[in-house]
This record gives sequence, C-alpha cells and structure tokens, in this order.
Amino acid sequence: MDNLIQEIPEIHKIAHISGEQLAQIDSCDMTCDIWLQLAARVNELLASNKVDGIVITHGTDTLEETAYFLNLVTRSQKPVVLVGAMRPVTAMSADGPMNLYNAVTLAANDKSIGKGVLVALNDTMNCSREVTKTNTMLQDSFQAPDLGYLGYIQGGIPYFYRLPARRHTICSEFDCRGIADLPKVEIIYGYVDSSPIIAEAAVKSGAKGIVYAGLGNGNMSHSIREGLSNIEKQGVVIVRSTRVSSGIVTRNGAVHDDEYHFVVSDTLSPQKARILLMLALLTTNDPVEIQRMFWEY
Repeated sequence: MDNLIQEIPEIHKIAHISGEQLAQIDSCDMTCDIWLQLAARVNELLASNKVDGIVITHGTDTLEETAYFLNLVTRSQKPVVLVGAMRPVTAMSADGPMNLYNAVTLAANDKSIGKGVLVALNDTMNCSREVTKTNTMLQDSFQAPDLGYLGYIQGGIPYFYRLPARRHTICSEFDCRGIADLPKVEIIYGYVDSSPIIAEAAVKSGAKGIVYAGLGNGNMSHSIREGLSNIEKQGVVIVRSTRVSSGIVTRNGAVHDDEYHFVVSDTLSPQKARILLMLALLTTNDPVEIQRMFWEY
C-alpha cells in the first residue's frame, strides 16, 4: 500500500496519508469474514480524532457489494471512499493512479461528510447503494442506471449534484460489532422452466434467506412461487428482486406478496438485497419488519 501511495506524489499535497493492508485478494475471493474485519477496522480508525476519512482500494468485481455493506454498518459521518481500476497497472493508459488521486481528493473534502460510503472511479462519484458495474471492460463501467451519479470530480474538486436519500452510516440501525458470522443468504436466478430445487438445496445447506432474482418485476413461475412459499413457511425469508438491470420491484403485482409473506427489494440489485437481508436477519425474520428495512435502506 505504501508503495502505491508513493507512486502518486501529488496525493501528499491533498492530505497527510498513511496506508495499511488488511487483505490482499482478488475481489472475487471477498468473504463475509473479511467484510466484518474491514468494518471493525474502519470503525476503529474513524473513531480516532487523527483520522478525517478513509480510502479503500478494492477490485472492481465485488467493489459495489463491499461499499454497500460498509454503508450500512459504518458508525461515522466521516468520508469513506472505495476506489478501483478497470485497467491493470501495466496498461498503456492505466486508470488506477488518477482514480486513487480522485478518491483521496473526495475523502479529504468536507463536502463528503455525511454522504455515506462513496465510490470514485473515472472522474465520477456514486452512492454505494445505487452504483453497479455495468460493463466488463470499459473505464466508465461504474454507474447508477436508475438515478445517476452523485456528481463529478474535476480539477481536484468534488461537485455534488444530488444526495443519497436512504438511511446509511450513523443513521443505520445495523451494528456488526461483536458479530462473528453473518446469516447465510443465497441468490436464486429466474429463467424459463426454472425449478425451486436450487432454493430447496440452499435451505438444506443452512440458508436463512433467499433472494430471488426474478423475471421482470421480480415475477416467478407457478412452480417457483409454490416452492418459495413452502420454504417461507419454514421460517426462511424470501426477497423478490429482479434480473433486470434497473427499475423498482413493487409489492402485490403479479405476485401477491401479502398472501405469500414475501419481501420486495425496491431498487436494490440481487447482490445488494442479499447484503441488506443478511444484516436484517441478525435481529429478525419477520417479513413485515424486513420489508420496512427495504423501504428505508
């Protein structure tokens, strides 16, 4: 980490910076255990009056998930910014150095206080709840298709054009301090002629919640609906999300959620719905209470 910082000497004109390495992994290998360690360390550092903000370097494959998890469990208004790179350091025009410079700029600016956990890539800043990786290769991959960027970073200055509307950080009810494990939640994908057998196997292996990445507005076939209904009767929480890249999953459309006691994900992607459900299950498995959380976060 220190070597990375030293390669961008301009960063030292922005803030007093020190680095540490909590994990060195491909982001495909991110785990809930590392999330809990990271959250504990972030909260420990932010509690110090010597720390004004934190930048976390992260592989882009799961960056949006780590950012949203931290958005829900960080206990401070101080800026936390996640940053990655779409091109390797060996590329002719690597984007990592500029992204890191912008991330430090964002974390050091008072305008970032109270905005929740942010993501900075390609001269833009995004809300961790809404950002997603939209392209496997391009530099402008990280976007918020429904609601757009929070703003831009130009000439070392962040320009905010909107604010996060949902609860986060110090306004969040979630607290993972002292938590050794997160409840197991699996994602099941909807497709033509799909079967509930995968969801049933997930429950047999210990899943306490299922996120269904459904068709259209989180819709499901008759067999999936009946299979998930049987699973819900076992005390497993079912959240309807969608495989569609944007839009709201609404209650009581083609699927009668009140009748089946299902929860809907609002605009959360399946992978982010899983995170919120895991944290919700730390305190309750009541679908009415969990639905309230999905409307608020």
